[in-house]
Amino acid sequence: MSFNHGSYSPLQPLSIGNVVSTGFLLYRSHLKKYFLLALKAYVWLFVPIYGWAKFFALTALISRLAFAELVNQPESIPSGQRFVNSKLWQYLITMLLMLLLGVGIVIGIVILFLVFSILSALLVGGIGQQANPTAYNIFGLIAIVFMFLIIVAILWLMTRFYLVEVPLSIEDNINSTSTISRSWELTQGYVWRILSISLIGFLITIPIQIFTQIISFILQGIFAPLIRQEPIIFGLIFFVLTIILSFGSGAVILPFWQALKAVVYYDIRSRKEGLGLKLREQDI
Repeated sequence: MSFNHGSYSPLQPLSIGNVVSTGFLLYRSHLKKYFLLALKAYVWLFVPIYGWAKFFALTALISRLAFAELVNQPESIPSGQRFVNSKLWQYLITMLLMLLLGVGIVIGIVILFLVFSILSALLVGGIGQQANPTAYNIFGLIAIVFMFLIIVAILWLMTRFYLVEVPLSIEDNINSTSTISRSWELTQGYVWRILSISLIGFLITIPIQIFTQIISFILQGIFAPLIRQEPIIFGLIFFVLTIILSFGSGAVILPFWQALKAVVYYDIRSRKEGLGLKLREQDI
């Protein structure tokens, strides 16, 4: 699909390839602006609670700005910041709710593993007295299938909450709880599509991650002998450089993911709610 220069919205559903290419186009065209917002967001992480809320709000702001470009209604950073700042604490509450949800999922998985392990030990142990290797093979196969199903279930759940901060950043009358249910609603029926998009996006970011790892190994090689001589001074310098490298690479990658989320959000709304048609009607 071709796009006009300066226009990102085809006003129709996109293919998986077009979702990724559109997200990358948005990212590349506004790299400096998005990078500075992401870097600012990472710096806010040093400030407890309020700074964390600012981090989530600023990262969500990137998706809002990218979506505005998609629908040909560009928004300035100050205007977008006023909107996300009006919901500042909602972002923090949303992420806390997601954290609690994640903890609940982890506890559930641990319980399943314990139950499975106990049952396996009892059944295989009982049969083991008869020295039947087939039983071990069967339960080994069952364990592999069980692990595969757990991984699939985790990916499925993560994908259902893929857009959790985006509706809060774009739609009116959305709060910390309704944005979670909104993400669940939008992603219904599109899990494998979103997973495919995420996989392609991950492959695109691999070169940046490899470059970051190379620089990290180089820094470790340089500072390892120096830290042994002067652990306080060179240890502090190494820590600061590591933080700069981590935040810098994060500020490069994060806007790409937020722009990609904006495109996924636009695409799903176009498919489910006829967003493109509504925009055409507004233009008329």
